[in-house]
Formats: sequence, structure tokens, C-alpha cells
Amino acid sequence: MLPRTLHSGQPSQWQKILAEAISDPLELLTWLGLPPDILPPSAIARRQFSLRVPRGYVARMRKGDPGDPLLRQIFPHHDEEYDAPGFSPDPVGDLAAMPLPGVLHKYRGRALLVATGACAIHCRYCFRRHFPYGDANPAAGQWDAALNYLACDSSITEVILSGGDPLTLTDQRLAPLAQRLSAIPHLKRLRIHSRLPVVLPERVDDGLLGWLGKTRLKPVMVIHTNHANEIDDQVRHALDKLTEAGVTLFNQSVLLRGVNDTPAALADLSEILFDSGVTPYYLHLLDKVRGAAHFDTGASRAETLLTELRNHLPGYLVPRLVREEAGASSKLPL
Repeated sequence: MLPRTLHSGQPSQWQKILAEAISDPLELLTWLGLPPDILPPSAIARRQFSLRVPRGYVARMRKGDPGDPLLRQIFPHHDEEYDAPGFSPDPVGDLAAMPLPGVLHKYRGRALLVATGACAIHCRYCFRRHFPYGDANPAAGQWDAALNYLACDSSITEVILSGGDPLTLTDQRLAPLAQRLSAIPHLKRLRIHSRLPVVLPERVDDGLLGWLGKTRLKPVMVIHTNHANEIDDQVRHALDKLTEAGVTLFNQSVLLRGVNDTPAALADLSEILFDSGVTPYYLHLLDKVRGAAHFDTGASRAETLLTELRNHLPGYLVPRLVREEAGASSKLPL
């Protein structure tokens, strides 16, 4: 039986907040006290990949600063219009690794479910910004084919919920899915990749904690944070609640030019993550998705940054610098 808190037909607080997210670049600039001629939005970039950002995340941006590292991650910029050589719609080979709609099976021992195409925030560097979610959503068939695939392969011990962002789904949908996954005997871990505890910490409520803390599967959550300014007291509180519920927390970042490509920015991020109960896990070299070339630092710069970071921090606070290549059997360390 599902927890009583999952049966209410009323929208949750987090759903109401998400519905009020900013989608108009000019409204965002007004909030931040920035005139449009300082940071003119690109209509083409917005049309290709819309703006979406919760107001609580905007409140962490520095007003009057067009170079704010949080703003840079989400603002539709004319640089996205440049079709850079080597950048493609599917840079990590997701489509070739999808044996049936919504199931990605790249690595031995684990498989990924593309649970939804929805996100609470639209990051301009997203490697799935061109992903055909309409043709690759297992929820359209009520998960039956996807779950049958997992049940028939006993080598799979971990299932990953990704998207989009799986936590944009309601607990009324996620809890039954978790129950069905826990009934597959060879599965051991349920891993959730989500940005919501950071960009919309209200999502970590009693409903989520209720089913997540009771599943037979070991719950792991990989959050996505790129800059220390993304973590405020409300985010820390949400992360504390997840830890108290027995969820193991890791962070993955993307190395982004103009956002976190300095030793100080990376060190500050690792420090605040660890203070918040989160292990710095991966620092990804930018996936070469079309529209994101202006974020690329290059591998040489990334390796130099990691060398400098090791001089600043103890080893357990230094994330692994990796890149993902289509067809590889794992993430590739640099």
C-alpha cells in the first residue's frame, strides 16, 4: 500500500512552485536588474530549447551581474546559434544504446530508464537537449516492456532513473514504479539522477522521503551542481533530509567555461558539497552537444585544473575527471 501522503489529489507545494518558473528571458533580466541591451536573449536559441528556471534558483543569482555563473548556465545566448564542428545532437550515443523505448543499456551491471523528458530547469549545455523524448518514454506503455527487459537480464543489479529529471514526476507515479523495481530479485540499487534537490529543494518532501526510505533497494541519488552558489541553506536542509532517510548522495558536475573553470570555483564547490553530506563524484568534460560549444574548456585545460585542484584539496574532495564517449564500456578518466 502506498503511504497516505501520496493519495491527495491536490498539487504539492513543489508543483505549485514549479508551475511558477520563469520562462521569459526579459522577465528574468528584470528580476536581476539587467537591461536587455547588456545581455540580449537569443530568440533562435530559445525556440530551439526553451528557458525554464525556478524563481528560488534565480534568487541565488547576483543581481546586476550579466556574468553570474548561475545565470550563464540557463540563459538562451546567441552563442548557441553557432554550429561548431564536432558537436552533434547525440554526442554520447544514447540512441544507439536504447534496446527499447526509454531503456539505455550502455554499461554492464546497470541500466537507465529515461523516466520523463521534463526538467525543472533547462541547462543550456544539456547533452539531451535534442533527445527525442516523445519516441523514447517507457511511461507511455506503463513501464511494462522496460521492466520486463530488466527482469530478464540477471546481470543488471542497478537501475538508474534519469530523464529529463525523474523527480519532476509525482510520488503517485514514482512510488509504484519503485515497488515494481524492488520486486525484481536481482536488482540491488535504485539510483536517481536529479537536479531538483538543488534547483527546487521543496521537492524533498514527506511524500518523496516516505517511499524512498522504504524501498528494498539501496537508494542512491546523484545530484547535479556546478557552482557553490547553487547551494543555500534550503538546499542543505533538503540534502540533510535525504541523508537521514538513508539515501547515499553523490554529485556530478560539468566543467563549464565561464561558470566553474577555475581552481577556486571547483574547490569551493567540493567543500560545500562535502559540508552538505554529498561526495564530489564526477567532473565531466563537456559532452559535445550541438548548441553548447561556447561552454567547452578542452581536455588540456581540464587536466590542468584538476592538477591545481589536487594541490588545494585532500584526495577525497577531488572529483574524478571523466568524459563519455559513444560506444565505450564506461566513463573514461582523463
